[in-house]
Amino acid sequence: MKTRAALYATVKVSNYAGRQWIRRRGQIEERVMESRVQRDIRFLKAYAIMLTVLLAGVVVYGFTWADQKTRFDEIDVARINIVEKDGTVKLIISNKERAPDAIINGKTYPRQGGNSAGIIFLNDKGDECGGLTFSGAEKDGKAGAGAVLLFDQFNQDQTVGITYSERAGRRSAGFNVWDRPDTPIWETLKTWDAIQAMKDGPEKTDAIKKLQESGAAGARRIFVGKDPDKAAQVVLCDARGKPRIRMIVDAAGAARLEFLDEAGKVTSSLPDDSKKR
Repeated sequence: MKTRAALYATVKVSNYAGRQWIRRRGQIEERVMESRVQRDIRFLKAYAIMLTVLLAGVVVYGFTWADQKTRFDEIDVARINIVEKDGTVKLIISNKERAPDAIINGKTYPRQGGNSAGIIFLNDKGDECGGLTFSGAEKDGKAGAGAVLLFDQFNQDQTVGITYSERAGRRSAGFNVWDRPDTPIWETLKTWDAIQAMKDGPEKTDAIKKLQESGAAGARRIFVGKDPDKAAQVVLCDARGKPRIRMIVDAAGAARLEFLDEAGKVTSSLPDDSKKR
C-alpha cells in the first residue's frame, strides 16, 4: 500500500511540474512574440517616419524646382514651337529645313520661292499671320539675299512690312503698305489653282489678267525706301497698285516730285521739267 501511495504521489508531483513547465513555456513564448511584435512596430514606425520625410523633401524640391527657370549658355536646335497652355502653336522659330509651309484656313500651302529660316507668327485660329524670314547665298560669284518682316491682314496676305532684296548687285529695301480685299485669301487661291489647271493658251492668259485686274490679290499702296537704282523714294499708289505720286532723290542727289496718270505717264513734276526744254 505504501509503495502504491508513494507511486501515486510521485506521478501527481510529476504532472504538476509538467503543467507548470507548460504554463511557463507558454508565458515565455508570449513574451518572445510580444517582443517581436513590438520590434516590428518600431521598425514600421521608423520606416513610416523616414518615408514621410523623404516624400516631404521630394514635394518641397518639386515646388522649388518648378519656381526656377532653366538657363542655358548656348543651345543648338532646329526648331522651337512656342505654344499656349492648350497646345495652340503661336510662334515657330526654325531653320530652313524645318520651316513650316504656309498655314491658311487650316490647310498648308507651299511658299513661293521655298521656305527660309526665321520666325513665323500664328493667330488664335492656327493660321499664319506674319513672320520674319531671311536668306543669303552666292551662286556663280553673284550674291543673292533677302529679308522680310511682315504682318498679315486677318484671313489675308501681308498688309504691312519691311523688305530687303538683293540680286546681281542691285538692291532695294523699304517699308511697304498693302491693301487687301475683304475676300478670304483661300477663296482667291482656289480661283488661282483652277486657272493653273487650265491648258496654256489665250483663255488661261485672259483668266490670269482678269484675276489680277479684279484686285483679288490686293495691291501695294505705299513704299518708302530705296530702289535698285539707288534712288530714295516715297511712292503712293492707287487701288490697283499703280504709282500716282513719286517723291524721289536720285543717286546723284537730284530731287523731284512727280504726278502720274493711270498709264504711268508723268503728267506734272516739281521742278517742272517742261521749263528746261
